[in-house]
Amino acid sequence: MKTSVRIANSSGFWGDDPGAMLRQAQAGNLDYIVSDYLAEVSMSILQKQQLKNPEAGYIQDFIQHFVVAAPHILSHKIKLVTNAGGNNPLACARALIKELEKQNIKLNIAVVEGDNIVAELPKLIAGGETFNNFETGLPLGDKASKIRSANAYVGVPAILKALESGADVVITGRATDSAVAIAPMVYELGWSLQDWNKMGAGMIAAHIIECGGQSTGGNFTDWETIERWDQFGFPIIEMFANGDFHVYKHPNTGGAVTINTVKEQLVYEIADPGNYYGPDVIADLTNLHVEQVSEDVVKVSGGRGKAPTPYFKLSMAYESGFKAVGSIIISGPDALKKAEHFGKIFWDRLGLEFEKTNTEFLGYNACHLGMAMPIVPNEILLRFHALDKDRKKLETFSQLLASLILTGPPGVAVTGGRPDIQQVMAYWPALLHKKHVLLTLKVLSQDGEIKKEETISSVTGFEAIPLASPSLTATQGKSGHFSSEWKSCRLKELCLARSGDKGNSSNIGVIARNAQIYEFLKDYLSPDLVKYWFEDLCKGEVIRYELKSLNAFNFVLADALDGGGTLAMRIDAQGKTFASALLNQLIPVPDEIYELRN
Repeated sequence: MKTSVRIANSSGFWGDDPGAMLRQAQAGNLDYIVSDYLAEVSMSILQKQQLKNPEAGYIQDFIQHFVVAAPHILSHKIKLVTNAGGNNPLACARALIKELEKQNIKLNIAVVEGDNIVAELPKLIAGGETFNNFETGLPLGDKASKIRSANAYVGVPAILKALESGADVVITGRATDSAVAIAPMVYELGWSLQDWNKMGAGMIAAHIIECGGQSTGGNFTDWETIERWDQFGFPIIEMFANGDFHVYKHPNTGGAVTINTVKEQLVYEIADPGNYYGPDVIADLTNLHVEQVSEDVVKVSGGRGKAPTPYFKLSMAYESGFKAVGSIIISGPDALKKAEHFGKIFWDRLGLEFEKTNTEFLGYNACHLGMAMPIVPNEILLRFHALDKDRKKLETFSQLLASLILTGPPGVAVTGGRPDIQQVMAYWPALLHKKHVLLTLKVLSQDGEIKKEETISSVTGFEAIPLASPSLTATQGKSGHFSSEWKSCRLKELCLARSGDKGNSSNIGVIARNAQIYEFLKDYLSPDLVKYWFEDLCKGEVIRYELKSLNAFNFVLADALDGGGTLAMRIDAQGKTFASALLNQLIPVPDEIYELRN
């Protein structure tokens, strides 16, 4: 067994940097490249593609990325694991083989199938499965007939079997973002699947690199400190046998790897840091130590874990009507006044009731609503949203919008033409017992034929129902041991932050710039205060979790994304800008803390 394994990421989502895989492979000195392409909405898009063409349903971008990088992958003897197979891993693998033949490149390729359980739903429902939405608790009910995709977030065991079969490339369906990286660790380092602390460390390492450049300076609060943005360096981890690991990037690439770039990614989309759920392990981030060991190299230690639950997260999508979005550009003078007037003109003329509508003022407060600072904009992009099950209403919406340009105030132009009408595939998260998901490993010959096939149970026998750690909520008021002199400053001067989404909830991870600031904010930055700031955006409760070892907090804002995903009538449907809104708030601080600001 090896003493360490080097794993590089080349994609954090479908649409990521098309040159990242090539850069990672060219520089070499890697054992694996892993790439994640899938999100909740991805599976329903791929399902629609496959219904039109049975040979589609996978991420075609992956083929392009791999073919360009293939000579370097071959020469450096790098293996690759990806979930680019989407709803059709076998077709993805055969398409890759066909393209590699043009370069006379032969690789051993294996696929993992079985996460797509949409065909099994009627039988599972007949057997008593209710597929309650784990965010709202509501049963699936009559939405069952409208389900168009259903995929379990599967884990390590089948990928591990694929590597044991000698695969150079493993292509899966909806494997988790972390599983594609943990499996190589287990295989190369000889870990037991029941060594929970090492598995937990593996999940934490995978989480750091799973979003591509977000851990190497992308989407970073202190973005001004990044000196180079071209040829952006994507992250690499070197995992050691004991569970400690280094995070770094290739030399002479853009971006940076620092304690804070790593910390920001650590608190991204994690909910309870003591119970970060995955199908293979529940990771615990509350004991982490992050250390800068050299330029662009950060060491992370202290990762822990515990046995996973007997359930897979199930991502389903159901038909939920139609939507359209249209825009007009409004210029000054009095751009805001005219935009508000145009909004009233349009909806009054339309004279229809929709299930959901929204009017956004881009350039003024579309992302942050009441949290935005007052300005006098010279231009506004006015966006109208509408959603309804009646397509004819959306057709009327689409036809009327352009007429505003000649029948309203002056200084206006339509952008983007007549709005397209899109079918809405709404997200429905649920849990499904692992016993219902049988995975299939298919090892392919050099010409794409199946030479070996094996069924793999998703149940390891070590699953357990964990005891949840209590949420740690803030107390109200200010600490009394500070001086009587207080000043105002932006929260950004005291903290870093990053935000994201989980369904209809938003997560905002906040990292104090030092331990003294953390102790002050533990009293001041309460869930009630965050709820107050986000009252226009967050309709549910706010829970705060503490990560003292990182001087960090994680806030989970329930019902904060207007339904989440495709149901949201907002330009920022994923809460990606929430961290910026939080950091822009002015707060009073005592002199002692003010002097510590950035």
